[in-house]
Amino acid sequence: MIVSASEQVRAEAPSFTEVVRGRHSVRSYDKSVRLSHEEIKEILAEAALAPSSSNMQPWRFLVIETEELKAKLQPIANNQSQVSEAAAVIVVLGDREGYLKANEIYEETMKQGFMPEDIAKSFAERSIALYGSLPQERLDRIVYIDGGLVSQQLMLVARAHGYDTVPMGGYDEALLKEAFNISDRYLPVMLIALGKAAKPGRPTTRLPIEDLAFFNEMPAK
Repeated sequence: MIVSASEQVRAEAPSFTEVVRGRHSVRSYDKSVRLSHEEIKEILAEAALAPSSSNMQPWRFLVIETEELKAKLQPIANNQSQVSEAAAVIVVLGDREGYLKANEIYEETMKQGFMPEDIAKSFAERSIALYGSLPQERLDRIVYIDGGLVSQQLMLVARAHGYDTVPMGGYDEALLKEAFNISDRYLPVMLIALGKAAKPGRPTTRLPIEDLAFFNEMPAK
């Protein structure tokens, strides 16, 4: 029996359970490993399949991969060594004006045959009106939630591709925006180091699910 290359790749792909259980926060990376732009774009494209409010997809990705720029970022990120060691650092940003792409999004939805033209047009108009009228605080909250969803998916996708990650919230937001010319239109959500582990991520434990999940009612205390 002859097995095609694509079938072989699918056969060797890890299961979802293996991906979830195999993902650990890695803080030591093999500096010799680099990812091509094609590999990074493939990972980001799969990450961007994450859900978002009204499918507005407000996430944006600033990929920092040159040695010079990673060195520039490192002190901003509290001198965490993974910034300079990893193949790339993905700055996950939330676009406060992302909803303005509603026409583009729903036009493509219509072209793909997922929605009739009149409904797609109505959805786009309503989305722009709705998000454009929201208080900034409410809009920012939506952007942060969607940014968190895509960030987790990015880390799982990277693991499925055989790479390692660590999310970083320890950085100076103001300095980050100044150093990389990020306008106030964009909200930094987190940094994600991406590469190949030089040392395995430290094993961690989780609280028992009985302490976390409650069926039908919350405990008294």
